[in-house]
Amino acid sequence: MSDTASYEPPKVWVWDAENGGNWSKINRPIAGATHEAKLPRGEHPLQLYSLGTPNGQKVTIMLEELLALGETGAEYDAHLIRIADGEQFSSGFVELNPNSKIPVLLDTGTGSRVFESGAILLYLAEKFGHFLPKDPAARTEALNWLFWLQGSAPYLGGGFGHFYAYAPEKFEYPINRFTMEVKRQLDVLDRELSARRYLSGDDYTIADMVTFPWYGNLVLGQAYGAGEFLQVESYKNVRRWADEILARPAVRRGRMVNRTWGDPAGQLHERHDASDFDLKTQDKLAPENAA
Repeated sequence: MSDTASYEPPKVWVWDAENGGNWSKINRPIAGATHEAKLPRGEHPLQLYSLGTPNGQKVTIMLEELLALGETGAEYDAHLIRIADGEQFSSGFVELNPNSKIPVLLDTGTGSRVFESGAILLYLAEKFGHFLPKDPAARTEALNWLFWLQGSAPYLGGGFGHFYAYAPEKFEYPINRFTMEVKRQLDVLDRELSARRYLSGDDYTIADMVTFPWYGNLVLGQAYGAGEFLQVESYKNVRRWADEILARPAVRRGRMVNRTWGDPAGQLHERHDASDFDLKTQDKLAPENAA
């Protein structure tokens, strides 16, 4: 079925805040803060301001993996940023990330702000010396996949996910266009993972951590309700890889942090201590205390 109406662009584009679908209020054509508000600050060396989207999960998975290795310097406070409420446009958030996107990390020990999820994982890998190979060839291969994901995921989220699940109307052309690209990307991953355990070889690296929340969740049937549509079961090597990563305890914990939807037992709105996973998930909080 073809689109029923043809769109003719005007000579000058004018922003219509009401014409953007389910997530229209998180986007606007200008940068900068909309209101004054300071960000909260916890006691740990690393302060994370985020939401449990795929990009947010990358960082919390990495932090939980570092803590699992005994890196106490990776202790962190994960503050919830409700993007649907525009909290990413506060003056405090914009000071850390002028692009007003989650996640953003503040390293209080160095005073460094780190925005863009891939940059955060690279920063943490270099800071703590884990999950990025020392061998130049292996390091390069891991970075190949890190940058591949950073360039590819927008086709999945902002492209396919938007038009398939979130756009106010369904149109054949963009859905077909982005479905083709997502399936091509899945085939890239499936072919590569047919010959190696992880994306960059035998070792689990930041390349896997950045890719799993997007393509792992997709083949596990946990993204956009599109598993059958995309025939995700046919990507058997990606599914094997995703199942193995999901079995890691640190990954399971990381997926819970700053999550505000789904099973209440899997939601930890804010993380300030390791004990929060046992004591402060949404199923354990009294309604009047829930975030």
